[in-house]
Amino acid sequence: MQKCDHCGLSYNEDVLIKDGSFEEAKYFCCKGCQGVYHLLKNEGLDGFYDKRGKTSLEPPKTVLDDTKKFDLDGFREKYISQKDGFYEVSLIISGIHCAACVWLNEKILYKLDGVIEAYISQANNKAKIVWDPETISLSSIIEAIRSIGYNAYPYDAKTQEAHANAQRRDYYARLAFGIFAVMNIMWIAIAQYYGYFFGIEKNLKNILTFAEFLLATPTLFFTGSIFFKSAYYGLKNGFVTMDLLIASGSSLTYIYSLYAMLSGIGEPYFDSVTMIITFVFAGKFLEVLMRKRAVDTLDSISSMLPTEVLLVNGKDKKFVSVESIKKGDLIELKAGEKVVIDGICVNGEGSFDESSISGESIPVLKIKGSKIISGTICLESVILYRAETKAKDSTVNKIAALLEDAMNKKPHIEQLANQISRKFSTTILSIAFVTLFTWWYISGFNEALIIAISVIVIACPCALGLATPVSTLVGLGVAAKKGVLFKETKFLESLTKCNVLILDKTGTITLGKPEIISMEKFEEFDINILYALTQSSLHPVSKAIAKYLENGENNLKKIELANIKTLEAKGVEANFKGRRILGGNTRLLKEFGFECKDEYMTNYLFAIDDKICAHFILKDIPRSDAKEAIAKIQKIGIEIIMLTGDNENAASETAELTGIKEFHASLLPQDKANFIENLRVQGKKVVMAGDGINDALALAKSDIAISLGSGTDIAVNVSDIILMNDSLDALAKAFLISKKTYRTIKQNIAFSIIYNATTIPLAVAGFVMPLIAALSMSLSSLVVVANALRIKTKINR
Repeated sequence: MQKCDHCGLSYNEDVLIKDGSFEEAKYFCCKGCQGVYHLLKNEGLDGFYDKRGKTSLEPPKTVLDDTKKFDLDGFREKYISQKDGFYEVSLIISGIHCAACVWLNEKILYKLDGVIEAYISQANNKAKIVWDPETISLSSIIEAIRSIGYNAYPYDAKTQEAHANAQRRDYYARLAFGIFAVMNIMWIAIAQYYGYFFGIEKNLKNILTFAEFLLATPTLFFTGSIFFKSAYYGLKNGFVTMDLLIASGSSLTYIYSLYAMLSGIGEPYFDSVTMIITFVFAGKFLEVLMRKRAVDTLDSISSMLPTEVLLVNGKDKKFVSVESIKKGDLIELKAGEKVVIDGICVNGEGSFDESSISGESIPVLKIKGSKIISGTICLESVILYRAETKAKDSTVNKIAALLEDAMNKKPHIEQLANQISRKFSTTILSIAFVTLFTWWYISGFNEALIIAISVIVIACPCALGLATPVSTLVGLGVAAKKGVLFKETKFLESLTKCNVLILDKTGTITLGKPEIISMEKFEEFDINILYALTQSSLHPVSKAIAKYLENGENNLKKIELANIKTLEAKGVEANFKGRRILGGNTRLLKEFGFECKDEYMTNYLFAIDDKICAHFILKDIPRSDAKEAIAKIQKIGIEIIMLTGDNENAASETAELTGIKEFHASLLPQDKANFIENLRVQGKKVVMAGDGINDALALAKSDIAISLGSGTDIAVNVSDIILMNDSLDALAKAFLISKKTYRTIKQNIAFSIIYNATTIPLAVAGFVMPLIAALSMSLSSLVVVANALRIKTKINR
């Protein structure tokens, strides 16, 4: 038999293709393998075969479907996202068997001109590819993947749910059989132990032992096959995993019991084999359930979204797919229907259930001009609204993507725990071997083997392995239900280490909707010029004045201003027919030579050329939950400082109303960033919470950036945590959840260390039999999971 030099499969030499173009003749099973081998050799990637080792591959298959479909507009709209001029897609690559396959695919992709980034996860074969569409097409990328014997398909997030359900059903069947075997073998074990102490006929004992063998064998090789498979792939890639300990411990016990049954020397431990596998597998099953709950967290936000919406075009109405909706299309929404695409209400009014997005159970009234958020439910009436995004860019899809990314990325403490687990497994195997030879010398092989098995089983680091991921998943799930989104799990850990919270005033502590207290007019002017100037700014003060003018004037006209400049934390400058227009606070006007003084509240002055034409005084009240939330945060030891571009008087009033002791007023965006930088130089860990464009620089300078969901896109983009319900109580909950989660992780790790430090010496000393070892090890895993679930009850109190 001769192996194919590419795929490694064995064939008779006379059916193989002999290639003499190399120094040493090569043999290939097909033209596909020969072509791939030449390609890798020419590209300098023949190191793949060293990394592949003894793993065999499937020969390259001829794929009949046209790759040009990957370049169609419909495919691009559904699966491809665009950012900074580059395209990004997630693909599932089939045919990946090992780390060498991942290495080869990444190398091939990076060698393509135009491919910016290519990352493949060996855990789920999911590839993230970023490329320049001006240089290379997606179809060319797919052809490159296929040229080396693999294939690629678009990744659909909904398949994750199907995979989770399939895995859960498979694990349930395996666990059910294990429990069935344990329940029956326990009755047999009772009879055997009774006979051990009070006597039993040899024939009956043999029958009972054979019955245990019949139950233990399928339990080991069916229920326990998960451990053997994991141990095999771990060893193949050079890792000693916790599954190797279970596989080796249970296998040694089974082999010894088989020997004892056939030879009649010693006592068989088939009951221990069955219980070891079943109890440990129960811990595995709990982990699968936790991951399923993590998927359910995504589903509670994005599941059951309609695939069609009612498009209104004049008098015509028709159902169309959500992917075909463009910005500006009109959509009709009836009572009980779920919103798929973000938009603005243009006709009708009704209440919406936003609990899946914000965590608030009280319905929110939407009227003309209100923002309609995807993922919410229309509770009454018929609403006509204008689409503001495409389906893939909607709020609900962004939230689902953020949560999925967060759950796939590990915090530092979890990476550390995994490193300890890997080294721990190797250490335990070494201790077991030393124990085996020591007790063999003292008491003989039979007793030595049982004690060594007990050491392997009792020391399995399942609890250590579960300590962080289970707690993290629970913490992320609870946070999402409370309206708090962590972009990555590492921010859950980082937030606990922060000791200073910087709060922006307008829109964060306050509602960001200032009310006009008074208006004083000094000169006659065209009100439309002021309206156009306020329309050019997104600042809450400008919005408030624009709304004030809309409510008071019915004949406002659109005026085009020239040379509009936004002066951060000051106001806006523009030109109209050669005249200079200014609108902003006293600082802005002082810079242009005007004489004016600060009032107690927020000021807005409007000037044309060298004359102040109008003066507005505004007041922005704090959020209803601000004082209570700030008190909660201060109670857990966080220092709170308010930074604002507003005047000293307005800042002082807000600080007094909310219980903030330290504040700094009249700050420019750069001043806020410098203030945070100085705190970090002092060794402090800083959290910044803001919502506006002028907060973006400060957010970027902080250790952890938090933005409100209603904030500007730039503030949301640079943030690490998003508060979906615009509530400061959600900010307090973010701190509470992170601290409870991190504390739980440390408790679980401490418990795991104490457990192993106590039980391993007992097992080495011969005081623990394999059955008790399996029970205690499984109980340690259950304790860790149960402690993680306590996060829910702590937060809900």
